[in-house]
Amino acid sequence: MPARPLPNNPSLEHLRKDARRLRNAVLASDADALGQVQEFHPRANQAISRFALADAYLVTARTYGFASWTKLKQHLVEIEPFIWNPPPVPNPESRVDVFVRLACLTYAGWHRSNPVKALRMLAYDPELAHANIYVAAAVGNVAAVRTMVDRDSALVNAKDGPLHWEPLLYACYSRLDPANADHSTLEVARLLLSRGADPNAGFLHSGSYAFTALTGAFGRGEDWSNQPPHPEWDRLATLLLEAGADPNDAQTLYNRHFEQNDDHLKQLFAYGLGQDKGGPWLKRLNDPSVNPSSLLVIELCAAAQHDFLERVKLLVDHGVDVNTRGLRNSRTPYEEALRSGHHAIAEYLLQHRAKKVELDPLETFALACIAGRREEVHARLSQDPAILERLGHQGRVDMLHRAVDAKQHDGVRLIVELGVDVNGMVPGTGLDRGALHNAAGWGGLEMVKLLLELGADPGLRDQPYQSTPIGWAFHNQQPDVVEYLLAFATIFDAVRCDGVERVAALLREDPPRANTHDDGGNPLVFYLHPELARLTEMIQLLAAHGADFHARNKDGQTLLDRALARGWTDFANTLREYGARSVSD
Repeated sequence: MPARPLPNNPSLEHLRKDARRLRNAVLASDADALGQVQEFHPRANQAISRFALADAYLVTARTYGFASWTKLKQHLVEIEPFIWNPPPVPNPESRVDVFVRLACLTYAGWHRSNPVKALRMLAYDPELAHANIYVAAAVGNVAAVRTMVDRDSALVNAKDGPLHWEPLLYACYSRLDPANADHSTLEVARLLLSRGADPNAGFLHSGSYAFTALTGAFGRGEDWSNQPPHPEWDRLATLLLEAGADPNDAQTLYNRHFEQNDDHLKQLFAYGLGQDKGGPWLKRLNDPSVNPSSLLVIELCAAAQHDFLERVKLLVDHGVDVNTRGLRNSRTPYEEALRSGHHAIAEYLLQHRAKKVELDPLETFALACIAGRREEVHARLSQDPAILERLGHQGRVDMLHRAVDAKQHDGVRLIVELGVDVNGMVPGTGLDRGALHNAAGWGGLEMVKLLLELGADPGLRDQPYQSTPIGWAFHNQQPDVVEYLLAFATIFDAVRCDGVERVAALLREDPPRANTHDDGGNPLVFYLHPELARLTEMIQLLAAHGADFHARNKDGQTLLDRALARGWTDFANTLREYGARSVSD
């Protein structure tokens, strides 16, 4: 197997324990452990006969792509100062902390409505803009930042403030579009760079993912609508690149690869994307195989998979090798296009020197299933009855997900009829949710209805977020799907998804539900949030059934405490109208 990336927040102590476990397994003649030694130890046969702890350390290091245990330890020492994890929800008494968490995109449950809430706080308390250099940078208070760095030049690259970042990062991750003409986060960034701020400032999110100043400027990500770019992202990105920011920004490429717009790629190519610029962040990643060239192969494979023909052309025009296999799954761009059914891209790649390859028989069988070609599928099964079994659980679940994402209704029905688990999931992969989650999030109402007909569980929870399909529909703004799934919703999902009528029906059946707690110890009222269109109706309904708005969650907070900590001022005021109190009241 290929070398793998280090886990999130890598710990030397945990890696030592892994090495000890490997040694014990080898001494016990465990087949998998012996196979690992054969693959990664340079003197495997000799080492196995007397497998010392030093051998286990060497194999462990090499499985993560490092030449030796010493090299691995050195890497952990080098990245330790840059490891960053989102801080906990701030104390509601600290207005500075609350404000910054609203103003700056943190990639930790951030919502697109936060900047409006932050500006409201600022209008109520203008002195926030002068609290310290970190708040001033997030606000775009150029005059205050200038005064502070004039007084103490060391502040320019000092990590501190609510997010423990350099001032430049607060400006680049700020999403405020201020009404005050004297405020500009772009101009704050310009000032800081002129005073010596590092244009490659950044942090390793969860110890693994390099989020730089440039990443902050470009924004976006998996939660696309809740991760907007900087209000002046193009000018800010140009400013950073002119100052020396490395255009080989792995996280920017990932965050922006979900949609077809290529403006970010054109801008990065203009400053040397794909060429080694000596930037610090690729070396700090937890995967030594990543380099400027491999980043672009990943982009080309993803573009082929998503049918982004113009992006494919742009990448090929910039010399990306069409025959290099991607790091994520060892497939070439041509194979990605072919297995995704994007024949125009496959043909374009062939015209640009891609090697024509025949897909694996398992893959051609999967494609026939996805397309719903019944006669072909049954003919293949007659010839090879074990082919479905050889796909394995992950291959079968992947096939179903691909059919759902391609909106191949006939294929979905055929696959489930063949015995594939309609609720199957694969932990630790992109298949860590049910097919119904994908359908609810972006597959459309008809696909949702089909999957329910075929036995999909509307109460199934995905593994990363522990959310149900209706939660995915609500988050991805699919109102018709939400409305349909409300008939299956628990009272917790019904409250969270604005289902006033469903909540009313459930409370009629069982009035004490108004004070029920979820499996994590959170009272029902904690599912209220300010984005509910019918918030007042929902609060009135719960209040009429005796809901306790003073109930505390497992952390000892009341709903009002949480609202204040998140800067939900209007929501907090509405709660107070119904007698809600904080712990300190």
